[in-house]
Amino acid sequence: MNPAEIPFLDLSRQNEELAGEFAAAFSRFMQEGNFILGPEVASLEEEFTAYCGATAGVGVASGTDALLLSLKALGIEPGDEVITAALSAPPTAVAISLAGAQPVFADIDPVSRCLSPHALREKVSGRTRCAVVVHLYGRMADMPEIAGIAEECGLALIEDCAQAHGASLLGRAAGTWGQAGCYSFYPTKNLGAYGDGGMVVTGDDDLASHLRSLRDYGRTDRDRLGEIGFNSRLDELQAAFLRIKLVRLEAWNRRRRELARRYLEGLAGLPLGLPDWDGERNHCFHLFVVEYEERDDLRIHLAKRGIQTAVHYPVPLHLQEPYLAGGLPSCSCPAAERTARRVLSLPLYPHLSDEEQDRIIEAIISFFRALA
Repeated sequence: MNPAEIPFLDLSRQNEELAGEFAAAFSRFMQEGNFILGPEVASLEEEFTAYCGATAGVGVASGTDALLLSLKALGIEPGDEVITAALSAPPTAVAISLAGAQPVFADIDPVSRCLSPHALREKVSGRTRCAVVVHLYGRMADMPEIAGIAEECGLALIEDCAQAHGASLLGRAAGTWGQAGCYSFYPTKNLGAYGDGGMVVTGDDDLASHLRSLRDYGRTDRDRLGEIGFNSRLDELQAAFLRIKLVRLEAWNRRRRELARRYLEGLAGLPLGLPDWDGERNHCFHLFVVEYEERDDLRIHLAKRGIQTAVHYPVPLHLQEPYLAGGLPSCSCPAAERTARRVLSLPLYPHLSDEEQDRIIEAIISFFRALA
């Protein structure tokens, strides 16, 4: 990569900072010979659960599996409807489909970009059993309102926290408002492993026990099945690395918020849609996403100046081909569709320097200056 380029995400900087501790953890891993569901996983479950303020944590193989196993443990069956936001990464919908349920896509609130409580209520039918709310880009959805609707309508509530490590609302962490909070440890997350991994946090010990069985084929002990489950187990090495990173997560999130403030100040007054960030939402800024009608023009302008960007997400879930062709009732989610046409993710990660961010801000300013 050209040294002058600014990558969208550069994990090598983080790896360099932690290389010594990783080497020690790997050496310990090789000597002890524990590979799957050993003491490192148990310690990570305990530490991450405490971090979130939950009662129990269950490590699984991926964030998608965290959603899938939670749906199964909560009794979601074929023919059930599960409502989720139209704007999210595809795994949110895939997990619902893998559980055998029918995803029902509801529109987003255009300010938060998360599931609209009003749209959720409108989508509830006699077949609705569950809502999966996505905390998108690191900002939490309107959980007091959504949790109230779920309780009123008798729905199970699952939180997709794949982008919300360290996010909170009214002092309450993501993942602790519903029956299950589903986290991904995909490498690019605020707390990322070196491969796939995930965890479900919950305040329900019985649900946690059910999840532990489901992740291990459905076994009740080594030789007996209680039900048909899955092979979805977090491995020891990933857990060891994640424990090293977890100690730094709050400091990294503080840096993300500092960079977000610098973007908000530097880009103020431009014809860009900027993230809404109020004092009640402790946004963890997994992504810093702006909106602009001519998004691709701005992206090309930045690329010419060596600045990488990304789009999260260009195709809303209800417009994904399997759901268009799968016989689901057609639906319109205008806020999600408009947002998907406009969103652009700018570089933001803890090891991004102030100087690099200043270059990005100046490049964006120069784009709009040229239009004037």
